[in-house]
Amino acid sequence: MTSVRSYRVPTHAMVLAAGLGLRMRPLTQICPKPLLEVGGKTMLDQALDRLQSAGVAAVTVNTHWLPHKIEDHLANRKGLKINISREEELLETGGGILKALPFLGDQAFYAVNADVIWRDASIPALHRLARVWDEEKMDALLMLTATVQATGYGGDGDFMMDALGELTRRPERQIAPYVFTGVQILHPRLFRDAPSGSFSINRLYDRALEAGRLYGIAHDGDWYHVGTPDAIDIADAEILEKEGARARLLF
Repeated sequence: MTSVRSYRVPTHAMVLAAGLGLRMRPLTQICPKPLLEVGGKTMLDQALDRLQSAGVAAVTVNTHWLPHKIEDHLANRKGLKINISREEELLETGGGILKALPFLGDQAFYAVNADVIWRDASIPALHRLARVWDEEKMDALLMLTATVQATGYGGDGDFMMDALGELTRRPERQIAPYVFTGVQILHPRLFRDAPSGSFSINRLYDRALEAGRLYGIAHDGDWYHVGTPDAIDIADAEILEKEGARARLLF
């Protein structure tokens, strides 16, 4: 890991890009969801840009649906060491990261969904995560955003969070104040004794919850849930409007 001021930024990251993107059809029949453009750039490139800017040196990207298109796209990427973890069988979030662990080293690493969009506030979100990460008491640190402020999100939220950042699951028939953004820091020990094959990382979150080792921080910038073609239009309009407003302020 490389030192950045008083905290340490993970040098490795996993970008989850293997999903089928079924809710995005017909767009994803010929294009993997991470290669769809939002705000003028592919979602995959936006994730990689932020990881590279944070100081990450090596990124592993998993592929499954139309893998050659993602792999060809990444072949043109400069400045990052990129490893490909191709999944012949879709392994879900937990199985996908478990398969890629040999690429990710033995220290804490970032894991980012390739189909999420976020905008930083004054401090980049990845640095905020690294600043809060505590090796001694955490197995996973999730970036959350306020459920009511998540653009394009219509669910009931995922987690409750106390003043120290410790998480609990949303109670049944209640709305939780926070939704998981798809951005996190994980330690390889989270995957110790994990099941083989395809499984959701939620199974490992639950184990960390029971041990009191699942934590979160609240994102202080914008976050966009881009799950359908209509959601792309919503995110595009809001991102371009805000970027235009910032440009006008600068001039």
